[in-house]
Amino acid sequence: MTALTRQLAALPSRLGRPSLTARLRLTLLYGGLFIIAGAGLLGFTFWLFARATATKVIPTRLSFTAHLRFPQVLPGTIVPERSLPAPGGAHGGARSPAALPCIRYHSHCITQTVMNRELRAAAVYANWVDLHALLTRSAIALAVMTVLAFMLGWLVAGRVLRPLRAITMTAETISSTSLHERLALAGPDDEFKKLADTLDGLLARLEGSFAAQRHFVANASHELRTPLTLDQTVLQVALRNPRTTVEQWRAAGEELLESGRQQERMLEALLTLATSEAGLAYRRPVDLREVSACLLQARRDQFQDHQIQIRASLDHAPLTGDPDLIERLAANLFDNAIRHNTADGTVEVSTGTWDGRAVLSVANSGPAIPADDIDRLYRPFQRLPGTCASNGNGNGYGLGLSIVRAIATAHGAVLTTRPRAGGGLRIRAAFPAPRAPDEQGPVAGL
Repeated sequence: MTALTRQLAALPSRLGRPSLTARLRLTLLYGGLFIIAGAGLLGFTFWLFARATATKVIPTRLSFTAHLRFPQVLPGTIVPERSLPAPGGAHGGARSPAALPCIRYHSHCITQTVMNRELRAAAVYANWVDLHALLTRSAIALAVMTVLAFMLGWLVAGRVLRPLRAITMTAETISSTSLHERLALAGPDDEFKKLADTLDGLLARLEGSFAAQRHFVANASHELRTPLTLDQTVLQVALRNPRTTVEQWRAAGEELLESGRQQERMLEALLTLATSEAGLAYRRPVDLREVSACLLQARRDQFQDHQIQIRASLDHAPLTGDPDLIERLAANLFDNAIRHNTADGTVEVSTGTWDGRAVLSVANSGPAIPADDIDRLYRPFQRLPGTCASNGNGNGYGLGLSIVRAIATAHGAVLTTRPRAGGGLRIRAAFPAPRAPDEQGPVAGL
């Protein structure tokens, strides 16, 4: 019995409550507002009518100048003054009002006080009858108009929500394979039109993102397949030649090891890119000045080998973020400035704070780059002409600036890239103001 009771109690929760559609909610809202407004209007009208009829003059004193007999007039009936006989009576003789203590109705003598009370009671009763009739008819009118209001509210709500239904039906037909389709809602420039335009913009961004993802997968597959094919070719050549010497086998092994190191660097770059796009797991205090100074010191030999002059202006630029990713961002910017530079070129590095933001700026001389091609440089596997894969941070694979943008996005930094007048680029990363570090693990320096 207890189990049956529990099942019956849980039945409403399993069935669920009926969902109220937006059209039904709007209809109820319209009808409810009409009921409130109609009841308020009728109540105000009833009050005005009651107030106006309550101030109606009711005679409180009657002056009688004749002693009359009205055999056909019932008690409580008001007799117009013009129907009363002349003051002289039927015989024309004048009589004093004091000699007329009452008027006789149908052989009943009614005093003046009783007559006044009866008149007031009759007037009050007539006023109550009018008010009751007004209230009854107003309630009937309100009920009829309420039904009409709900019907009209249902029709109006359907008309108002028609563009939303069109947006929903079109959006349901759009999938990942048909992101080129757009809502293209026609009509006035209202909220629904703005919603449709916003969704069209979102679909455009999604289409671009899906296209970039497919392009990235295709390029990554190609970049990973090429060294594997080369490794297989090296091994096949060595195996097919029965006269392969030990020195040749050693050379083939060294070539395979170098290919493996290149693949390892590419996989590391891809892993860094994926980690950056996934967001930050923790934040720690970081100073761009210290990071830049260490990286420039480690690359001093590279600057000398390429005969590049370094100009550094390093001020404190504190921020909170992932120290490893911040270091990778700065390293990729420095390596990009070295790789895409000219002989006897320059690299300008500066750090500091601007409007509360930590700023890292890297400018290098080099070939002229059109402004329209800057966005392409941040796409994965996009290389400048004449470069090859040679360093260990992913720049040679066209992943260096892609990693920079992913790290900047993960930290909420603003990345600005402008071509220089004499050639080369100026890249500026502005990080948000420092905030309290996360409580995950100890904070560096404490």
